[in-house]
Amino acid sequence: MPPAGARSSSPYDPDARFGNKRSTTWTGYKIHLTETCDEDEPHLITRVETTQAHLSDVAQTEQIHEDLSRRGLLPEEHIADAGFVDGELLVKSRTEYGVGLLGPVRPNVGWQARVEGGYDITRFEIDWERKKVVCPEGQTSRSWSPKVDKWGNQAIQVKFSRTTCGKCESRALCTRARGDPRTLTLRSKEEHEIIQSVRVRQGTAEWKEKYNKRAGTEGVFSQADRLCGLRRARYRGLAKIQFEHVITAASLNLVRMVQWLRGVPHAKTRTSRFAALKMSPNPC
Repeated sequence: MPPAGARSSSPYDPDARFGNKRSTTWTGYKIHLTETCDEDEPHLITRVETTQAHLSDVAQTEQIHEDLSRRGLLPEEHIADAGFVDGELLVKSRTEYGVGLLGPVRPNVGWQARVEGGYDITRFEIDWERKKVVCPEGQTSRSWSPKVDKWGNQAIQVKFSRTTCGKCESRALCTRARGDPRTLTLRSKEEHEIIQSVRVRQGTAEWKEKYNKRAGTEGVFSQADRLCGLRRARYRGLAKIQFEHVITAASLNLVRMVQWLRGVPHAKTRTSRFAALKMSPNPC
């Protein structure tokens, strides 16, 4: 079978594509909504983007910023799902658009980060000027080679000496390769440093409290589904469905403006009965 983006998934709609997110699969499209989240202002949808279902979220972030900038609607801080965040976007959002992109980055998934005392990437000292890396045992890297990774990102591959790694007493904490030396794959200096910084900050209570604002966007999709049947398209073809989504967003904005003028407060995130029972001081 060809990739999802290269094949038609429906005989009725040639634009529809197969999509999946974790255990959920569907044939159709994705919708990306951007809304304001100020406490003392009505929460309004400022941008709507409809894409084919197979396209990744991270590919939409820069386009969202560009469109919001063109219309003078860029926020100082953009709170986004993890799927819309990577190192390059964290840097470009700040330098090109003046926007602080707030969202979790992927944790360090290397086995060294999960083993006590393991030599994960944070244990290595990187000298960006000399293009050298020093390992936790004090050994200096042998090579520094720019490359393009399998996702098309610019990266740097760092290798250590086979002889040095082969006789290292701490080899079991560093690599599981039988004979090859330790290698590291780095992003650019700016991306590497901002990713490491976010990984540290996203574990703090302050960061989590700020990111909690994003929970409100789930209410947008819930409201759009309950009032307008968002999850079922009435038309066929990407252009018509994009138009349907824009009309849906405009309708929600009208509903929200009326509620705001009537003094209806913003809805709060609901607590499930099981969660409430767990937080109760006397659950029995």
